[in-house]
Amino acid sequence: MGKIVCFIPARYSSSRFQGKPLADICGKPMIQHVYERVVRAGSLFFAAVATDDERIADAVRRFGGRAVMTASSHRSGTDRIAEAAGICGLDDDDIVVNVQGDQPLFTPIHIDEVIQPLLKDRTLPMATLVFRIQRSEEITHPHAVKAVFTAKGEALYFSRATIPFVRDKGIETAYFKHHGIYAYRRWFLDVFARLETGYLEHRESLEMLRALEHGYRIMVAETDHDSVEVDSPEELARVCDIVQGCGD
Repeated sequence: MGKIVCFIPARYSSSRFQGKPLADICGKPMIQHVYERVVRAGSLFFAAVATDDERIADAVRRFGGRAVMTASSHRSGTDRIAEAAGICGLDDDDIVVNVQGDQPLFTPIHIDEVIQPLLKDRTLPMATLVFRIQRSEEITHPHAVKAVFTAKGEALYFSRATIPFVRDKGIETAYFKHHGIYAYRRWFLDVFARLETGYLEHRESLEMLRALEHGYRIMVAETDHDSVEVDSPEELARVCDIVQGCGD
């Protein structure tokens, strides 16, 4: 088995939340919270922030982290990580973990969970995590991406819409939220970066749909640990409350 490494993609420009990785959470930039949790995962050979912005890279270096500068033209975080993996000279059989830079509350066990499908099946190109939704508002909120998958755990679809849609009243349904945490074979990152943007990927703005649309398998692993993604100042306030011990 090859090395297991983690990249945290982070960009400054965002239509929804400009400068999000540097947003303050209890005296630390958000990207520092993510990085410090990532490096606690014992299975990692190394971790680094992959960014196209010197402000983010400087912040990472100030707290003692590792930063890799990438191009500003990438279509998604996975494309950015593909470049970072090449810069760092990773081998084809290495496993690359992607932890989004807007998940300051993720737990290091997520890394062990997301790599398990690739450790069990050496033909699998990609895996990701889902969490059974507990907060009812997330069932309909577009920022909480929903996932449906086969009985064996292979992803069928990801959507910002509510899936599955329950036609008949009175039927209880479990809804699963996608966590922005992925694991890939190193070789697949190069394949992914060469694929054309998918029709559904473009409309939902969800990069994992590119893999599905081009016929690549994604195995889903269910986690018992939630992770709050910060997509707005309101969600940032909630995370600050949680970090300070007065939120849920």
